Amino acid sequence: MTGSHLVLVVDDQAPFRFAVKAVLRRLDGFELAGEAASGAEAIDLVEELHPELVLMDINMPGMNGIEAARQIVAAHPEVVVFLCSTYDVADLPRNAAASGARGYLNKEHFGADALRRLWQDRDSAPGFRAPAEPTR
Repeated sequence: MTGSHLVLVVDDQAPFRFAVKAVLRRLDGFELAGEAASGAEAIDLVEELHPELVLMDINMPGMNGIEAARQIVAAHPEVVVFLCSTYDVADLPRNAAASGARGYLNKEHFGADALRRLWQDRDSAPGFRAPAEPTR
């Protein structure tokens, strides 16, 4: 698939990685580059696979996603990192916004539309962004 954005999925929970891969398979313009189960593994795979986008879980054993995002963005400022977790935006750890990640996706609202919207808005304004959550 040419013109696709390569995506690295990082989460210690295999079911979430599986769900993200299923969304990516059906979403034009995005292609799975690889997957990692830890922050340290993500840092290594960014070096090896050169993804444009990293979907990074916040809470993982060992190096958490916030620290991994900070290191990835410091070494590769061209890589876009979106943090993922089940937190409401208001409840994110304080250092999430300072990690260098461009945005946040709540896992409960993850899907093609949310990912596409956040990707399209990634450079529209400086700072940490989260897409509007769907109304219930």
